[in-house]
Formats: sequence, structure tokens, C-alpha cells
Amino acid sequence: MITRRHLLAGSAATLAAPVILGTTFAQGAAARVTILVDAFGKASTLKRGWGYSALIEYGGRRILFDTGSRGADFAHNANTLGVDLKKLDFVVVSHRHNDHTGGLGHVLRENPNVTVYAPFEIAGFNSPLGPAFDKMTKRDVPSLPVELRYFWGNPAADNRSEAPWAEARFVQITQQTEVLPGFFLISNRSSNPGTIEMNEISLAFKTPKGAILVVGCSHPGIENIVEATTKIDPHIYTVFGGFHLLGTPDAKVTEIVMAFRDKWRVERMAAGHCTGQFAFAEMMRIYGSNFDIAGLGSVIALPV
Repeated sequence: MITRRHLLAGSAATLAAPVILGTTFAQGAAARVTILVDAFGKASTLKRGWGYSALIEYGGRRILFDTGSRGADFAHNANTLGVDLKKLDFVVVSHRHNDHTGGLGHVLRENPNVTVYAPFEIAGFNSPLGPAFDKMTKRDVPSLPVELRYFWGNPAADNRSEAPWAEARFVQITQQTEVLPGFFLISNRSSNPGTIEMNEISLAFKTPKGAILVVGCSHPGIENIVEATTKIDPHIYTVFGGFHLLGTPDAKVTEIVMAFRDKWRVERMAAGHCTGQFAFAEMMRIYGSNFDIAGLGSVIALPV
């Protein structure tokens, strides 16, 4: 167990325990991020997979961020790492892609009443089909015979599709929202080819040394998410998750990593998933000892 005096290799030393989120850290309280799913990391019995999942423990809170791509592998890793899914404050699903939602069914079997925060998606995460659907189905075309009219001209009030997790307690996030004292969900919309209009949510929470930012795939652009986070806390201590720089030209990757350090003054980096191997190498080069290898099974201490 990590105590306030415990320092993981490559992670920052913790500080004396102040009052955080309205409560004082107890001796031995966890302040860490554990990577449950990713495709890289040290040799272990954990199941690697293309996807992302992280358990955040901070201020007495336990938050599951994304659930990887395969339910059985996610369950194996959670069990191997001793993660009790029945004891979660909430779950975050960053976006709709399956490599971030694959283990959600297992989570809900273990903890059916947990709140799941998700981005707003028309006909997704149990949301309605939207006003465009209503307008289309209710349009009156007098020449059309009744058998060609949707629902014979009398659509039901609620025509939402059933999600794979029909009983889940989804709460959809459409704007920056403080879901617990000091814990924020940030909503951004992608304008990039392949994910245009996709909404994605990220998690940011405050620590004495700045905000901790956790992202899924950063489809709306990691720069946009970082910029939005500075409105919560002008200093970002570290960033976890996927930055989606896999197909980005090398020169642009270097420019972005330099901007993390020099423009936004991000103190540490703990990138994973779809950030890209060249980006990892550049972060190691530019950040040096302030780059935390956050692969599968890694446990990264957070400042308290």
C-alpha cells in the first residue's frame, strides 16, 4: 500500500498532507493512478489489449476511468490487481469507442447501481434520438399512404434505442461539470476527420501541486483539452491517457510535446494508449525524469 511517504520510481515525491476536498488524508490513504488496461508495460500476468482503463484513488475517492476493449481481459486485470469494483464513487466513459467501453458490462455486473458519466451522444448511452428524428417522423406528407408513414403517423413519445447496458445509470455530460468537490468532467467535441462531432469527456481534479488530467483518446485534440483544463487550474501537474498522436507527423509531435512543457507548463507526463511510440520517445527526451512510464499495471503516486 502506498503511504504519504511512499515514492514510486519515476514519480514525484508527495508533500505533507493538507486538507483536500473537505477532508484530511488519513495515514496510508491512497493517492495514486493504477493502469488496468493498455498495450504496453512491463512483463506480468496481466492481459495487454488495445484500449485504456485507469483506477484513480484520491481524496478518499475511487474513480474508474474507461474499461478497456475486452470484458474478460478487463475482469482478469482488475481481479489480478485486487481492484474491488463494488467500491467506486463513479465510472467515466470518455467516448463511445469499444476500446474504452468493452469492460463496462463486467463493471455493471459487479456494481449495477454505480453512476456512469458519459458524453452526450444521440441514440447512445440510453439518450433519445434527438429533435431531427422527431421532425422526420412527424412530417405530414398528404400524398403518402399510411403504410409508408413512420409508425402510421403516430410515433411514440420516446423512441430511444436500447444500449448494450440498458440498466446502467448513465449521466451524460455536455459541459464542464464539477461532479464532486474538486473533481471536474470536461466536455469537448471533435472536429477532426473520422470523429467529426464526436463528444469526449475528460477528468480533471485538483491537488496541491496542480490539476491531474485524465484523457481517453483526445479525439477533440489534446491541446484543446489541456487548454480547457487550465480554466479549472492554471497549473497542470500531470496528464494520463491517450493523446491520439499516432498518425501525427513527427515534427508536429515534437512541437506539441514542447508546448506541454513550455506553453502550458505541464510538470510531468504519464501518457499511454494511442499517444504513439514516437511521442513516448519525445516525452522521455524532453521531460527526462519527469516522464512516468504509465503502462499496464503501473501504479503512479500522486501529490497530497
